[in-house]
Amino acid sequence: MFEKSYDVVVCGGGIAGTAAALAAARRGQKTALIEKTIVTGGLATAGLIFVYEPLCDGNGTQVTFGIAEELLLAGMKYGPGDIPDWRRAKGAKEAGRYRIIFSPASLVIALDELLVQAGVDIWYDTLICAANVHDERLTAIEVENKSGRGRITAKCFIDATGDADIAHQAGLVCPTSQNKLAVWILEHTAGVNWPQEKSIEQVSMYAGCSAADKKRGPLGIDGGEVSRFVLDGRAKYRDRLKKEYGTGQKDRKSLFPLTLPSMAQFRTTRQIPAQYRLRDEQDWTHFDDSIGMAGDWRKPGYVWEIPYHSMLPVGLKNLIAAGRCTAAETDAWEIARVIPTAALTGEAAGTAAALAVVDGISPDEIPAIKLQDALRRTGSKIHLEDVGLVPKR
Repeated sequence: MFEKSYDVVVCGGGIAGTAAALAAARRGQKTALIEKTIVTGGLATAGLIFVYEPLCDGNGTQVTFGIAEELLLAGMKYGPGDIPDWRRAKGAKEAGRYRIIFSPASLVIALDELLVQAGVDIWYDTLICAANVHDERLTAIEVENKSGRGRITAKCFIDATGDADIAHQAGLVCPTSQNKLAVWILEHTAGVNWPQEKSIEQVSMYAGCSAADKKRGPLGIDGGEVSRFVLDGRAKYRDRLKKEYGTGQKDRKSLFPLTLPSMAQFRTTRQIPAQYRLRDEQDWTHFDDSIGMAGDWRKPGYVWEIPYHSMLPVGLKNLIAAGRCTAAETDAWEIARVIPTAALTGEAAGTAAALAVVDGISPDEIPAIKLQDALRRTGSKIHLEDVGLVPKR
């Protein structure tokens, strides 16, 4: 056993966790980031989901700022990526908006640099095994890595696991969602003259669900189901290769996988039981406790404010959620789960955790106006009115 203590511990090193750790550390808090793999970025990097969805509304207005924008720009620091001329666009499709296609490996390198510069203590290859709760307050997590099993205490914790793992391990009953479709497997195959030309083709495949499961989709919270999902997806890819090879036009030297996702690409699994749950058709809604805005990446002209209370669990103190395990339902979850919103809620969670540590309180006790003021000072825009848009609700 070993024991460590921090001001803020961020559980999960995806985009949400990275943003949270940066926000907390930059406010002077001793911050740890616990990640089960050896890369930051989560689905964006280990999952090969290398589209940084738009920060604008599709009509020339930027709606997401702060660390979310910083991470988008970081994605182009050590690799390719181009931002289109989005400011003059009206009714633009996703490809014409403020977004990029990035190299996952390049983003990892950039995120590492930002975290180290901020003074974050990064724990790679570390699995969170248990959550310790006393008097409805999260007091510690138990982890395992090459050093053995240990205990990490903190004044405030952030659940950025994507699957609400900390809330679940703390004993909360977490809502779940079935993935509407089998999840895309994104893979690269090398071109004919690789590595000389280094031409890359992106191949998208549906990962494996049985015929009976395709309508409902997998939940992604059962160990056996996760393994089957991954194996079935790879089997489908092998079938594709065999079919291509059978034509005689390509062979194993001209067409082969260059890399595979190193995590299962589930979109919606568990979320925290929150004080408020963002609902369908709440786009263009003003929330007094908003922590920022997100555009709808699927269609232009739709903007959502994200309420702070959707990040706060019921029945557990000293914990705040960020990313796709914040509380949202069906269509609203499609907005909450993607990269810009994950970074947005991550920055809000890290900022709230830092404020809570300074004041000696739980994050659910922080007045929304105090958090909003802190976010504005670092460049965030909070409400629709802040960017010249008018709420409809």
